[in-house]
Amino acid sequence: MDQKQLGKDGPLLTEIGLGTWAIGGPWSWGWGPQDDKISIKTIHRALDRGINWIDTAAAYGLGHGEEVVGKALEGIRKEVFIATKCGLVWNEKRRVRNNIQPDSILEEAEASLRRLNTDYIDLYQIHWPDGQTPVEKSWEAMVKLKDQGKVRFIGVSNFDKSMLEKCEKNYHVSSLQPPYSLLNREVEKEILPWCKVHGVGVVAYSPMQSGLLTDSFDISRLAPDDWRHKSSYFQEPNLSKNLEFAKRLGEIAARYNKTVAQLAIAWVLNNSVVSSAIVGARKPEQVDEIVGGAAWSITREDLDLIENLSTEIL
Repeated sequence: MDQKQLGKDGPLLTEIGLGTWAIGGPWSWGWGPQDDKISIKTIHRALDRGINWIDTAAAYGLGHGEEVVGKALEGIRKEVFIATKCGLVWNEKRRVRNNIQPDSILEEAEASLRRLNTDYIDLYQIHWPDGQTPVEKSWEAMVKLKDQGKVRFIGVSNFDKSMLEKCEKNYHVSSLQPPYSLLNREVEKEILPWCKVHGVGVVAYSPMQSGLLTDSFDISRLAPDDWRHKSSYFQEPNLSKNLEFAKRLGEIAARYNKTVAQLAIAWVLNNSVVSSAIVGARKPEQVDEIVGGAAWSITREDLDLIENLSTEIL
């Protein structure tokens, strides 16, 4: 699989990184039950197919996602680039809240190191801002962790342009992890151009819009506690429009002998600012499909057609 540098001075990452949100199992923003043995096989399949990095977060399954990643990488830790995130914390009642206070970030890092069974994190990211803590103070804690050698690179997720600017003024932001897909293009306006100018690597998450941009999405198959029930993308009238869009994309994908999911991934990777796309998988066979989203290009004619479909349907 092709690799791209993360920003102006980051590591080489494969065009696709394995996302482990669903692998964490049930929590307030989970995807329903998940078998850990299957999760580990899924991670191993991703590595076998050439993916060199894994994205996880402390909050996924409230620590469980990191534990599963740690078990899967026993004996091969140094061969894999691990990215994880802080900023969502929980209490004994499993209630989650945003907290990016410096002391909390430092405590979370230690907990993630233990769960991942490693003495360093390759890329540590602030998951979400909390709306209260000045991001400059939070960023100082991230820089401290890097200076201590506990993390190699530091980045953020779901930050807007003003937050990025405040962090960059203090210390270079290695990466931004924003949502980006054919159904969610908000970052194209300001954020991606800013990242290009400042050499910030972009690792886009949810290129398939959490399963909507596939050939087989069926809302009736979602677990009762699946977070997608709460999302406007999966509620009417948006749901019908999004499914119609996916259906029409299928006609384009078929010309390349690709699936809608693979087309959606390739479209995100077509943006030169994007270093890698984070794509989730919960079963080994899903990995076999997602890797087909890399190492091919959509023609200019079809990119224009996709634009027209987007305007017409959405």
